[in-house]
Amino acid sequence: MASSSTANDQTNGKRARVPISALPLPPTSHSLIHALTPDPYTPSPAAWRDTRTDRPSLQRRARLLAPEAHFSYVAPCPVAFPYRVEYSEDADGEAQVRAVEDWMVAREALREVPVAAGVGESVRGEELGGQGGGRLRKYVSEKRDEERVLIGLAETGWRDCVPHLDVGDAFELLGNPSLSVPAGQDAGAGASDASEEAVAARKELIDVLSGHAMLMHGEGEDVQTHWAPWSLRYSGHQFGTWAGQLGDGRAISLLSTPHPDQPDIHYELQLKGAGRTPFSRMADGLAVLRSSIREFLCSEAMHALGIPTTRSLALISLPKLPVERERVEYACVLTRIAPSFIRIGSFEGLNPPAQMFFLGGGQQPSNLDALRVLGEWVARRVLQLPDIRWRGEPGLGGPGDAWGTKLVLEVARRNAKMVAGWQVYGFMHGVINTDNVSIMGLTIDYGPYAFMDVFDSWHICNHSDAEGRYAYKYQPAVIIHALRSLLNSLAPIIGAEDSLGGKAVSPGWAEDASEDKIKEWSKRGIELVKEEMERVAEETCAVEYGRLMHKRLGLRRIDKDDESKLARPLLTIMEDHKLDFHGTFRRLCFFRPSIASSEDDLKAFIDSLLTLTSEPERLDRIRAQTDWSGWLRRYAARIESERDLWGADADVDAEREREAKLANPRFVLRQWVLEEVIKKVETDAESGKRILRKVLHMACNPYEAWGAEGQTQDESQLDTETREERRYCSMGERKLLGFQCSCSS
Repeated sequence: MASSSTANDQTNGKRARVPISALPLPPTSHSLIHALTPDPYTPSPAAWRDTRTDRPSLQRRARLLAPEAHFSYVAPCPVAFPYRVEYSEDADGEAQVRAVEDWMVAREALREVPVAAGVGESVRGEELGGQGGGRLRKYVSEKRDEERVLIGLAETGWRDCVPHLDVGDAFELLGNPSLSVPAGQDAGAGASDASEEAVAARKELIDVLSGHAMLMHGEGEDVQTHWAPWSLRYSGHQFGTWAGQLGDGRAISLLSTPHPDQPDIHYELQLKGAGRTPFSRMADGLAVLRSSIREFLCSEAMHALGIPTTRSLALISLPKLPVERERVEYACVLTRIAPSFIRIGSFEGLNPPAQMFFLGGGQQPSNLDALRVLGEWVARRVLQLPDIRWRGEPGLGGPGDAWGTKLVLEVARRNAKMVAGWQVYGFMHGVINTDNVSIMGLTIDYGPYAFMDVFDSWHICNHSDAEGRYAYKYQPAVIIHALRSLLNSLAPIIGAEDSLGGKAVSPGWAEDASEDKIKEWSKRGIELVKEEMERVAEETCAVEYGRLMHKRLGLRRIDKDDESKLARPLLTIMEDHKLDFHGTFRRLCFFRPSIASSEDDLKAFIDSLLTLTSEPERLDRIRAQTDWSGWLRRYAARIESERDLWGADADVDAEREREAKLANPRFVLRQWVLEEVIKKVETDAESGKRILRKVLHMACNPYEAWGAEGQTQDESQLDTETREERRYCSMGERKLLGFQCSCSS
């Protein structure tokens, strides 16, 4: 179990950790808020601080940002919306407005309080990879003091992304992972043994990650050292229709910090569900426990499967803050982590398509210099494109090298690899709008997602998707559609770079260009890149799909007809006979070619596969036996054909089984599992968070033989925890197979 840092961390050779308020920040050259353009209403953290003391509604009021703006400074403020502001019935309009502002000022985090002390005081700054620590100050509100309950902490996300963060005694507080813990049992019985330093680090972590406390720095003349939280502006297509400005309606990034072992990689910590922003439109900016648990678990599950994704850090319930959805639920704040949360929609917002109708709150006109600024930032700092000489580099007198085409192709490669992973592991996103497609090729914005149960290539996991636009079968095509939107936005820059002989555009590059000239550049940009972009995406997806499918089948050599003779026919058999997708792959791990040479053994193995059907009463056993017999014999021959690739002394069958098990999860985050975990946490948080922790552990280690897999003793001989593990690895109740979720969260 993870434990807190001690004052002897450095001398004992352990990793030095600091409280969240002391995490090192990136150098300004790598800082989003210093590289991109803020909302002109709050052009700096200092100006934003002053605004919050007088007109805080500017950061909560839904509005279009200025065309050149990329983001807005926003403080976390999780409160129920619509706001309940009381004022005299006799008050005139001006007095009513002032009453609203005063009500909001009282709920802003404006009162400074001490930060957590401890070992961090001696190891801040450059020693942890940043430009210097100890600059962030902590503020709380006079009127907000909601109950805050730590429900989950993702050890894998913490360890991989922010290992220098001191979480204090948080893991001890959560209790030992268990599926069989009785309701009402106190999870944190051992937390009282923690040191004062560990308790302080944990309390500060919960306060900051719940939105109760805010970290910022806006003092002093050196504005390059100032820091404040922010939300991104972006637009996008939703279900294929242009929706105008959308933006981070309930996401607020707290800070970015360099990884202590990889200083070129910086991770943003972002709160989801911490209150309204200028992009919330008519929504409350909050998230509920149900949707937060779903994203918290799935982010880490996807990482364990090797699929690019944003990561999870913490889950904090606000059990006294009601949230109205289809029913009244209660608020929860998720902390997620990624090197960047920039999306394809971030580019679309700066050069939108010329359309008249919007689902959102309108759309600004194009700002092509803001597009250039964002593109340069993403290409240089986020994607870190190689072999480009950048404007302003020492010794480079000119504008630098063209980057537009390379950016589009790199985004295409990344997203193609991501969607290939989705298809191989039966993951369905549910809402692949362009504002939900990461520029880094990360799975982002987990809403009505699902993992495949019974294989159905046409399955739709989102019951709001009436037309099936985002059905499993169409996901690769939808990603290409999103990439076309990115290209359309960047096309004028790509065309202009071509006209400059492969040089980058410079600041103000399109100020004097006519509308016809911009159209000419756009047309040229699309002509230059569209075909290659689509080819790169399709080929990358196909190659990655084939590579991963070979791993799932335990094969080492790739033959050109494997797709037509093995992979596709296997999926057809699953679909025809209503077989469980993941269960079938896991069962095939135990197949050995010798089974195919014995009719009795082959029939017995096929019978074991047929237990995975969801409709045993409708199963055509004779046809299923025939289909499986033919396929398994081809599979056996294919395995035998590459025995020489395993080494002369290898036990090929045993080695193949071991490798196949490491590619085919025993535990899958199925819909019924999620529904059960959510219900348990909602019913009893103390026991529920121990169950949540165990499910997270299983999701992060999906290939282990959970539930005594392979052991043949009667279930009554298993201990309670092992029986529960076995149940959690099952298909679950038939009524929840293929269960659809909504976008509501």
